[in-house]
Amino acid sequence: MRICYVVAMVAEAKPFIERYGIQLVEDFFSPLPCQLYEGEVNGATLNVVLNGQQQGSDLIGCEAASVATLSAIQRLHPDIVVNSGTCGAFKKNGADIAQVFIGSGVMFHDRRVPGDNTWGTQSLGNYPVWEGSQELAKALGMKTGKVTTGSSLDMQPCDLEIIEKNGGELKDMEGAAVGFVCSLFNVPILYVKSVTDLCDSGAETFEEFSRNLHQACEALKVANEKVIDYLINDPKL
Repeated sequence: MRICYVVAMVAEAKPFIERYGIQLVEDFFSPLPCQLYEGEVNGATLNVVLNGQQQGSDLIGCEAASVATLSAIQRLHPDIVVNSGTCGAFKKNGADIAQVFIGSGVMFHDRRVPGDNTWGTQSLGNYPVWEGSQELAKALGMKTGKVTTGSSLDMQPCDLEIIEKNGGELKDMEGAAVGFVCSLFNVPILYVKSVTDLCDSGAETFEEFSRNLHQACEALKVANEKVIDYLINDPKL
C-alpha cells in the first residue's frame, strides 16, 4: 500500500515527518519545487509531498496544490491521497483551536460563476471524498466537517454566503484543488484538518493563524499517527 500526503506548509508536515523518520528524496520532482519525503511504516509506503517553496516562503493555495497533487499521482501512483493541513473553522459550529476534523465533503467558496448545472455547478466543485471517511472519523472519535477552499486567507461576505449556503464548516486554501485533481484520476482523497483560526471570533485572521499554528500542527501530528495506522489496516484499500 502507498499512502500519499499532500501538504502545503513545512510547519504542517514537519512534526509527523520527524515522527516517522521519513527521508527527503532529493530532486524527485525537479524542476518543479515540490518535495518528496518517503519511508516505510508497518509494511506500507508513506509519502509526504510538499508544495515546495518560492521566493523564500512555502507555496500555498490552489495552483501549487494542484501541481503537487498532479505530480504525486503521476509519479507515485498512490492508493489514497491525504490532504493534511490547517484550516479556519466556526465557533458557532462548536469548533475549537487545534481541533482536528475529517473532511466530509469539499468544494470551492470563491469561484462565483452563474449558471445552475453548468458553469455554476462546476465552479463549486463538490468533489467526492474517500468513501471510508465517515467510518474512519467514527472509529477515531473525530468530528467531521465540509471543507471549503478559496485562494485568499481572509473571507469576504460573498465567500461566507456561499459557505453557509452549502454547509461549509472548514475553510482552507488547498483542499478543493487537491480534490479536483484526485477526481480526474479517480484516486480516493481523505482530508485531515486542524483548526488555527475561528472565522467568526472577531480576531484578525493572520494574527490568530500565526499564534495558533504550532499548537494546531502538533495536534495534526497526533491525529495523523492514528489516521495512518487506520489506513494501513483498512481492508478496503
